[in-house]
Amino acid sequence: MPKNSQALATLAPETAASLLRLGERMRAHRMRLGWTATEMAERLFCAPATYRAIEAGKPGSSVGILANALWLLGQLDSIDQLAPVTAELTASLVRNRRMRRRRAVAPAGTIAEDERDF
Repeated sequence: MPKNSQALATLAPETAASLLRLGERMRAHRMRLGWTATEMAERLFCAPATYRAIEAGKPGSSVGILANALWLLGQLDSIDQLAPVTAELTASLVRNRRMRRRRAVAPAGTIAEDERDF
């Protein structure tokens, strides 16, 4: 995604604040482990500037790098708490999902009408 994306330019203030708080928490976890931002970037196989952008709450950072950083910090399970689905919504999805119908299969040992040639 280009750096000048309109989606990033029109980021809601609440979203920007949330990304900033996430970056601050990630920095705290990194510092607890005693790693520098450069060491963290090396572990993520990304540029130090990319990792510093995540900690700064910049919205253009890759979600894949963010998820991998959470894994390195031992916080990957926290990503499962994003946008939880209620039981009611899950039931609704199951009811509305298109189900593929299985083709009728004759019991073993029977010959179908189109297979009879006598």
